[in-house]
Amino acid sequence: MTDPVRYPSSASAPVRTKRAFVLLLMTLLVPGSAQIVAGDRKLGRLALRVTFGVWALLLATILLLVLNRPLLINVITNPFTSLLIILVLVALALGWAFLFINTLRLIRPVLLAPGARPAVGIALVLALILSSGSLGYAAYLLNVGRNAIGSIFSSGPAIDPVEGRYNFLMMGGDAGDDRTGRRPDSLSVLSVDAKTGQTAIISVPRNLQNAQFSEGSPMRQIYPDGYNCGDECLINAINTEVTNEHADLYPGVADPGAQATLEAVSGTLGLTIQAYVLVDMEGFAKLIDAMGGIRIKAGGWVPMSGIFDEVSRVHGMPLGWIPAGEQTLNGDQALWYGRSREFVDDYARIQRQQCVQQAMLKQLDPATLLAKFEDIANAGTKVVDSNISSSQLGSFVDLAMKAKGQDVKRLTIGPPDFDVSFSTVPDFDVIHDKVDQLLASASGPQAALPVDGMVPVPAGGGRLQASGTLPPTVLAGGRAQAQQPTPPSDFTPVTTTPYGEPITEAMLNQLKSEGNEQALRELVASNGLCAPL
Repeated sequence: MTDPVRYPSSASAPVRTKRAFVLLLMTLLVPGSAQIVAGDRKLGRLALRVTFGVWALLLATILLLVLNRPLLINVITNPFTSLLIILVLVALALGWAFLFINTLRLIRPVLLAPGARPAVGIALVLALILSSGSLGYAAYLLNVGRNAIGSIFSSGPAIDPVEGRYNFLMMGGDAGDDRTGRRPDSLSVLSVDAKTGQTAIISVPRNLQNAQFSEGSPMRQIYPDGYNCGDECLINAINTEVTNEHADLYPGVADPGAQATLEAVSGTLGLTIQAYVLVDMEGFAKLIDAMGGIRIKAGGWVPMSGIFDEVSRVHGMPLGWIPAGEQTLNGDQALWYGRSREFVDDYARIQRQQCVQQAMLKQLDPATLLAKFEDIANAGTKVVDSNISSSQLGSFVDLAMKAKGQDVKRLTIGPPDFDVSFSTVPDFDVIHDKVDQLLASASGPQAALPVDGMVPVPAGGGRLQASGTLPPTVLAGGRAQAQQPTPPSDFTPVTTTPYGEPITEAMLNQLKSEGNEQALRELVASNGLCAPL
């Protein structure tokens, strides 16, 4: 009866205060221990068993993270196991809160000195937030992620690598109320080495003609010699045509237009593409905002174009400008940076799109993901369609983590890698050869070695010849024309006129209002140059 821990009535006021804080600390660090020493031992033993069981699970999780990270991610992202984990977290949060309430009863606040009671109350609230609050918030975030995964990814079968690589078609979709189907104005293939995560990006211009459908594609029945119905048969028109007119060729396929576009890109590049992701432009902007923006070095000024006049075929006054130099772009700015092609051609836009993709990959690190998880997950649901199986998220997240910090190889089926007219009369043998060379330089342990006299450069920069100049442009007939521009990763942004006068938004708008489009083209000609920061 004289034990001050179990029987505080006989203890002095300072001992009671110390006892109160110790019991709270014991409940926080080793749930159930306070009940063992000062309360219901049966309850304490039950709580300790649960505590030791949770510690064992945490240790197993850490070991799995070290030894088999993809398996751990697959367990967490699986719909059934993630729901089970959520329920367990909620149960633990409620159980921990019950133990704190029981500990408060053991403390017997009426025995405490009046000045100590508020301090003990505040300590109890903080401990509840740190313990049950953290578990409850973890359950909430896991549920957010679970819902996002269910909304974005399919429940179909897993895909296997082809020749050691996973190839994904990334489509930037532009939809509207007046359209049936979604027109992909941005097409790029992300090819990832299944073991090392080494990545290559292949950009396909939206105006590519005579696209070849892959073997086995239902569209080969209609276009056996390629998508060659005239100037209107651009590769980005396939999605809408198949959605409107040939959906019956793809029974059971959720998005026939996206699948047909995948088959066209696959046949054109001579590359087996296993899956696609179609991203709505609005979702793209929201995702970048959720990340806190992206950081780039822009080579030249980029207009946020005004309304396009269908009669005059000219854009109105720009809504704004993205300056040259180092910039942090929000979602709307990044969207315009990747979409704008006023005063330049499609290929400058493709270079900027590649740069935005690389900036997102580079800056979506674990710290950003954890800090902005809910916003990123909610923005991710704007991904309109994907046939990537959720069962493989663990493997692909693991590959993405391996890819961070590695050089990204790039190829564009247009300038600077091909002549500007190549997309109108493409030579598919030449394309296949260049794709093979690119992937050979981005595969396995030999990726750092020169291929065809070329060596890799840091992310954001294409490939350099051994001499340090850019690779030659390939003409339609396979001939080469030497070019000597500054390597993209080392360029100097163009911020002044040839006469040394600083380029400003007011200057550019004045030229636009005067109709001096040629001067504008000269001042912004370098805006295809870009590097992620």
